[in-house]
Amino acid sequence: MRLATWNVNSVKARLPRLLDWLAATKPDIVCLQETKCPAEAFPVAEVGALGYAAAAHGDGRWNGVALLSKVGLDEVTLSFPGEPGFAEMDGVGAARPEARAIGATCAGMRVWSLYAPNGRTVDSPHYLYKLDWFAALREALAAEMDMPLVACGDFNVAPTDADVWDPALFVGATHVTPAERAALAALRALGLHDVVPTPMKGPHPFTYWDYRAGMFHQNKGMRIDLVYASAEVAGRVRSAYVDREARKGRGPSDHAPIVVDFDPII
Repeated sequence: MRLATWNVNSVKARLPRLLDWLAATKPDIVCLQETKCPAEAFPVAEVGALGYAAAAHGDGRWNGVALLSKVGLDEVTLSFPGEPGFAEMDGVGAARPEARAIGATCAGMRVWSLYAPNGRTVDSPHYLYKLDWFAALREALAAEMDMPLVACGDFNVAPTDADVWDPALFVGATHVTPAERAALAALRALGLHDVVPTPMKGPHPFTYWDYRAGMFHQNKGMRIDLVYASAEVAGRVRSAYVDREARKGRGPSDHAPIVVDFDPII
Protein backbone atom coordinates (compact mmCIF):
# COMPACT_ATOMS: atom_id res chain seq x y z
CA MET A 1 0.00 0.00 0.00
CA ARG A 2 1.28 3.47 -0.85
CA LEU A 3 0.07 6.63 0.90
CA ALA A 4 1.13 10.17 0.06
CA THR A 5 0.51 13.58 1.55
CA TRP A 6 1.13 16.86 -0.28
CA ASN A 7 0.38 20.52 0.27
CA VAL A 8 -0.19 21.43 -3.37
CA ASN A 9 -0.70 25.17 -2.78
CA SER A 10 -3.68 25.43 -5.18
CA VAL A 11 -4.95 22.34 -6.93
CA LYS A 12 -6.06 24.43 -9.91
CA ALA A 13 -2.63 25.99 -10.42
CA ARG A 14 -0.86 22.69 -9.85
CA LEU A 15 -3.29 20.30 -11.61
CA PRO A 16 -1.08 19.24 -14.57
CA ARG A 17 1.82 18.61 -12.18
CA LEU A 18 -0.43 16.74 -9.77
CA LEU A 19 -1.88 14.49 -12.46
CA ASP A 20 1.56 13.69 -13.89
CA TRP A 21 2.85 12.96 -10.40
CA LEU A 22 -0.08 10.69 -9.57
CA ALA A 23 0.40 8.76 -12.80
CA ALA A 24 4.12 8.31 -12.16
CA THR A 25 4.12 7.68 -8.40
CA LYS A 26 0.88 5.66 -8.20
CA PRO A 27 -0.11 6.19 -4.57
CA ASP A 28 -3.18 4.28 -3.40
CA ILE A 29 -4.25 7.00 -0.95
CA VAL A 30 -3.46 10.70 -1.30
CA CYS A 31 -3.97 13.46 1.25
CA LEU A 32 -3.93 16.96 -0.25
CA GLN A 33 -3.80 20.30 1.55
CA GLU A 34 -4.19 23.95 0.63
CA THR A 35 -6.29 23.05 -2.39
CA LYS A 36 -7.70 26.59 -2.45
CA CYS A 37 -10.89 25.68 -4.28
CA PRO A 38 -14.54 25.10 -3.39
CA ALA A 39 -15.44 21.44 -2.97
CA GLU A 40 -17.71 21.57 -6.01
CA ALA A 41 -14.82 22.82 -8.16
CA PHE A 42 -12.40 20.07 -7.17
CA PRO A 43 -11.16 18.17 -10.28
CA VAL A 44 -13.03 14.95 -9.53
CA ALA A 45 -13.23 13.89 -13.18
CA GLU A 46 -9.52 14.42 -13.81
CA VAL A 47 -8.35 12.37 -10.84
CA GLY A 48 -11.13 9.88 -11.52
CA ALA A 49 -9.60 9.19 -14.91
CA LEU A 50 -6.56 7.89 -13.02
CA GLY A 51 -8.72 5.56 -10.92
CA TYR A 52 -9.24 7.70 -7.82
CA ALA A 53 -12.37 8.33 -5.85
CA ALA A 54 -12.22 11.83 -4.39
CA ALA A 55 -13.67 13.75 -1.46
CA ALA A 56 -12.94 17.44 -0.98
CA HIS A 57 -13.57 20.07 1.65
CA GLY A 58 -13.08 23.65 0.56
CA ASP A 59 -14.87 26.96 0.46
CA GLY A 60 -12.91 29.21 -1.86
CA ARG A 61 -9.54 30.91 -2.18
CA TRP A 62 -7.94 29.76 1.08
CA ASN A 63 -7.23 26.50 2.88
CA GLY A 64 -8.97 23.39 1.51
CA VAL A 65 -8.21 19.69 1.92
CA ALA A 66 -8.98 16.56 -0.06
CA LEU A 67 -8.61 12.78 -0.04
CA LEU A 68 -8.06 10.57 -3.08
CA SER A 69 -8.24 6.79 -2.89
CA LYS A 70 -8.09 3.73 -5.09
CA VAL A 71 -8.87 1.43 -2.14
CA GLY A 72 -12.17 2.75 -0.87
CA LEU A 73 -13.39 6.08 0.44
CA ASP A 74 -16.04 5.52 3.10
CA GLU A 75 -17.39 7.37 6.14
CA VAL A 76 -16.19 10.72 4.86
CA THR A 77 -16.07 13.42 7.55
CA LEU A 78 -15.69 17.14 6.79
CA SER A 79 -13.91 18.78 9.74
CA PHE A 80 -13.32 16.83 12.94
CA PRO A 81 -15.70 16.80 15.91
CA GLY A 82 -15.19 19.86 18.06
CA GLU A 83 -13.02 21.65 15.49
CA PRO A 84 -12.88 25.36 16.37
CA GLY A 85 -13.18 28.21 13.92
CA PHE A 86 -11.47 31.57 13.93
CA ALA A 87 -13.68 34.31 15.33
CA GLU A 88 -12.76 36.96 12.76
CA MET A 89 -13.90 34.69 9.94
CA ASP A 90 -17.57 35.57 10.53
CA GLY A 91 -17.31 38.83 12.37
CA VAL A 92 -20.19 38.95 14.83
CA GLY A 93 -21.41 35.61 16.14
CA ALA A 94 -19.99 32.12 16.33
CA ALA A 95 -16.99 31.26 14.20
CA ARG A 96 -17.36 28.37 11.80
CA PRO A 97 -14.56 25.85 11.22
CA GLU A 98 -12.36 26.53 8.22
CA ALA A 99 -11.76 23.86 5.58
CA ARG A 100 -8.77 22.29 7.32
CA ALA A 101 -9.64 18.64 7.92
CA ILE A 102 -11.20 15.76 6.03
CA GLY A 103 -11.27 12.15 7.15
CA ALA A 104 -12.36 8.86 5.58
CA THR A 105 -11.97 5.14 5.96
CA CYS A 106 -9.76 3.59 3.28
CA ALA A 107 -9.02 -0.14 3.17
CA GLY A 108 -9.80 -0.62 6.85
CA MET A 109 -7.77 2.40 7.96
CA ARG A 110 -8.94 5.80 9.18
CA VAL A 111 -7.13 8.54 7.25
CA TRP A 112 -7.12 12.28 7.95
CA SER A 113 -5.81 15.00 5.65
CA LEU A 114 -5.00 18.01 7.83
CA TYR A 115 -3.98 21.59 7.20
CA ALA A 116 -3.19 23.22 10.53
CA PRO A 117 -3.53 26.98 11.02
CA ASN A 118 -0.34 28.93 10.43
CA GLY A 119 -0.44 30.95 13.64
CA ARG A 120 1.16 34.00 12.02
CA THR A 121 2.93 35.53 15.05
CA VAL A 122 3.03 34.54 18.71
CA ASP A 123 1.19 37.71 19.73
CA SER A 124 -1.61 37.13 17.21
CA PRO A 125 -5.06 35.69 17.97
CA HIS A 126 -4.30 33.31 15.10
CA TYR A 127 -1.63 31.71 17.31
CA LEU A 128 -4.12 31.01 20.10
CA TYR A 129 -6.53 29.66 17.49
CA LYS A 130 -3.79 27.32 16.26
CA LEU A 131 -3.23 25.93 19.75
CA ASP A 132 -6.97 25.52 20.29
CA TRP A 133 -7.23 23.73 16.95
CA PHE A 134 -4.52 21.24 17.94
CA ALA A 135 -6.13 20.63 21.33
CA ALA A 136 -9.44 19.82 19.64
CA LEU A 137 -7.67 17.63 17.09
CA ARG A 138 -6.14 15.61 19.90
CA GLU A 139 -9.55 14.93 21.40
CA ALA A 140 -10.97 13.92 18.02
CA LEU A 141 -8.11 11.54 17.25
CA ALA A 142 -8.22 10.06 20.75
CA ALA A 143 -11.74 8.86 19.98
CA GLU A 144 -10.46 6.95 16.93
CA MET A 145 -7.38 5.29 18.39
CA ASP A 146 -9.20 1.97 18.57
CA MET A 147 -8.68 1.54 14.82
CA PRO A 148 -5.71 1.76 12.43
CA LEU A 149 -5.19 5.49 11.95
CA VAL A 150 -3.06 7.89 9.94
CA ALA A 151 -3.23 11.66 10.45
CA CYS A 152 -1.09 13.49 7.95
CA GLY A 153 -0.67 16.78 6.19
CA ASP A 154 0.75 20.24 6.74
CA PHE A 155 0.96 20.65 10.52
CA ASN A 156 2.74 24.03 10.33
CA VAL A 157 5.02 22.96 13.21
CA ALA A 158 8.61 21.75 13.04
CA PRO A 159 8.87 19.01 15.69
CA THR A 160 12.51 19.70 16.67
CA ASP A 161 15.31 22.15 15.99
CA ALA A 162 16.74 19.61 13.54
CA ASP A 163 13.63 20.19 11.42
CA VAL A 164 14.52 23.78 10.49
CA TRP A 165 17.54 24.83 8.51
CA ASP A 166 18.82 27.35 11.08
CA PRO A 167 17.16 27.27 14.51
CA ALA A 168 18.71 30.59 15.51
CA LEU A 169 16.71 32.38 12.83
CA PHE A 170 13.42 31.05 14.19
CA VAL A 171 13.79 32.20 17.79
CA GLY A 172 10.58 33.98 18.77
CA ALA A 173 8.72 32.85 15.65
CA THR A 174 5.80 30.52 15.22
CA HIS A 175 6.22 26.92 14.01
CA VAL A 176 8.91 26.22 16.62
CA THR A 177 7.51 27.47 19.93
CA PRO A 178 7.38 25.19 22.97
CA ALA A 179 3.57 25.34 22.98
CA GLU A 180 3.29 24.24 19.35
CA ARG A 181 5.76 21.42 19.87
CA ALA A 182 3.90 20.39 23.01
CA ALA A 183 0.76 20.14 20.88
CA LEU A 184 2.54 17.66 18.61
CA ALA A 185 3.85 15.76 21.63
CA ALA A 186 0.28 15.49 22.91
CA LEU A 187 -0.70 13.79 19.65
CA ARG A 188 2.19 11.36 19.96
CA ALA A 189 1.19 10.66 23.55
CA LEU A 190 -2.02 9.16 22.18
CA GLY A 191 0.10 6.43 20.63
CA LEU A 192 0.72 8.04 17.27
CA HIS A 193 4.18 7.59 15.73
CA ASP A 194 6.03 10.18 13.67
CA VAL A 195 6.87 8.41 10.39
CA VAL A 196 10.00 10.36 9.52
CA PRO A 197 10.77 10.20 5.79
CA THR A 198 14.18 9.77 4.19
CA PRO A 199 15.50 12.93 2.52
CA MET A 200 16.55 12.82 -1.12
CA LYS A 201 19.25 15.43 -0.47
CA GLY A 202 21.17 16.34 2.67
CA PRO A 203 20.69 15.05 6.21
CA HIS A 204 17.32 16.67 6.91
CA PRO A 205 13.96 15.50 5.51
CA PHE A 206 12.67 18.99 4.84
CA THR A 207 9.27 19.22 3.15
CA TYR A 208 8.86 22.99 2.73
CA TRP A 209 11.08 25.67 1.22
CA ASP A 210 10.05 29.29 0.82
CA TYR A 211 9.82 30.52 -2.77
CA ARG A 212 12.05 33.48 -2.01
CA ALA A 213 15.82 33.95 -2.22
CA GLY A 214 16.72 30.57 -3.67
CA MET A 215 15.80 28.78 -0.46
CA PHE A 216 15.07 25.49 -2.19
CA HIS A 217 18.36 25.34 -4.08
CA GLN A 218 20.23 26.11 -0.86
CA ASN A 219 18.14 23.49 0.98
CA LYS A 220 17.07 26.06 3.54
CA GLY A 221 13.84 24.32 4.46
CA MET A 222 11.61 23.00 7.23
CA ARG A 223 9.95 19.70 8.06
CA ILE A 224 6.37 20.77 8.76
CA ASP A 225 4.51 18.17 6.70
CA LEU A 226 4.08 15.11 8.88
CA VAL A 227 2.70 11.58 8.87
CA TYR A 228 1.45 10.46 12.30
CA ALA A 229 0.39 6.81 12.37
CA SER A 230 -1.02 4.49 15.00
CA ALA A 231 1.19 1.59 16.07
CA GLU A 232 -0.67 -0.86 13.86
CA VAL A 233 0.11 1.22 10.78
CA ALA A 234 3.58 2.44 11.80
CA GLY A 235 4.68 -1.14 12.42
CA ARG A 236 3.85 -2.00 8.83
CA VAL A 237 5.85 0.82 7.22
CA ARG A 238 8.47 -0.42 4.77
CA SER A 239 9.81 2.93 3.62
CA ALA A 240 9.06 6.64 3.55
CA TYR A 241 10.66 9.44 1.58
CA VAL A 242 10.32 13.10 0.67
CA ASP A 243 9.83 13.39 -3.09
CA ARG A 244 12.06 16.40 -3.51
CA GLU A 245 11.90 16.11 -7.31
CA ALA A 246 8.27 17.25 -7.17
CA ARG A 247 9.45 20.60 -5.74
CA LYS A 248 11.58 21.28 -8.83
CA GLY A 249 10.73 22.72 -12.23
CA ARG A 250 8.33 25.39 -13.40
CA GLY A 251 5.49 26.46 -11.14
CA PRO A 252 5.93 24.02 -8.24
CA SER A 253 4.25 24.03 -4.86
CA ASP A 254 6.48 25.29 -2.07
CA HIS A 255 6.02 21.87 -0.42
CA ALA A 256 7.22 18.43 -1.50
CA PRO A 257 5.08 15.31 -1.05
CA ILE A 258 5.84 12.56 1.44
CA VAL A 259 5.39 9.01 0.16
CA VAL A 260 4.97 6.08 2.56
CA ASP A 261 4.92 2.41 1.60
CA PHE A 262 3.48 -0.08 4.10
CA ASP A 263 1.93 -3.50 4.28
CA PRO A 264 -1.86 -3.31 3.92
CA ILE A 265 -4.05 -3.50 7.00
CA ILE A 266 -6.57 -5.79 5.26
